[in-house]
Amino acid sequence: MSGHVTGATAALADSLPGWVTLLRAPNPGPMTLDGTNTWLLRAAPGEPAVVVDPGPADEGHLAAIAAHGPIGLILITHGHADHTEGAARLSEMLGGTHVLAVDPAHAIGGTPLTDGHLGGFGLDIRLLDTPGHTADSVCFLVEHDDERVVLTGDTILGRGTTVVAHPDGHLGDYLSSLELLSAYTGIAALPGHGPALADCAAAATFYLAHRRARLDQVRAAVDAGARTPADVVAAVYADVDRSLWWAAEWSVRAQLEYLGVDTGESAPGVSGLEHM
Repeated sequence: MSGHVTGATAALADSLPGWVTLLRAPNPGPMTLDGTNTWLLRAAPGEPAVVVDPGPADEGHLAAIAAHGPIGLILITHGHADHTEGAARLSEMLGGTHVLAVDPAHAIGGTPLTDGHLGGFGLDIRLLDTPGHTADSVCFLVEHDDERVVLTGDTILGRGTTVVAHPDGHLGDYLSSLELLSAYTGIAALPGHGPALADCAAAATFYLAHRRARLDQVRAAVDAGARTPADVVAAVYADVDRSLWWAAEWSVRAQLEYLGVDTGESAPGVSGLEHM
């Protein structure tokens, strides 16, 4: 959910390392931008690749990923369907390649992801625990041949800003995750949607400033008499297309919870969420 921020939040990456390939799923939309980014990482020709976020259950997209075989591992940044729906089918197409995710519901053939390094395939892959967008959100710091990238899933997007998907997502966690990512200066961010960014730290710093400014706006709206999340959305997100106010309301609920404001309302579920 981008609010009034619709452009890139940091300079775009001029180029990607030669061991990184982008395959974009054909699922563009207001919440998915140009579509879900599936990233393939291959240390050297002939080495098994690592796939990050296979995307939706689109047979053409999954076939395009499989055509880049051999593929040794599938990683998931978080459990939203536009990132995971195709995982089981892709694993099947590849003869049972393991799918690793923090949430066991999305893991296939392997143990759930935990903090630490993932060995093999000629790549140094480090799991970064970055909850907030969702409870299970992670990023991956990957190094090869003295080049490093951070795969950010929906924690940082290539364009605009993301939604804290309350109640699964938590704003306090999200701010902490952005502070963690702000340490990766000069390292390209490969997001779940939108173009690659040249500097993960610059994007994370922008996101932090944006979130803090939004919190100030929410405080002001509450002080001015806003009593429900819908009231706050109308006051704070008036510049956003009304068709997206339902998404803004998730972030507002997360902001109100963070500020300790009791609206007396129960939060809506996120079972229908494809990407926020």
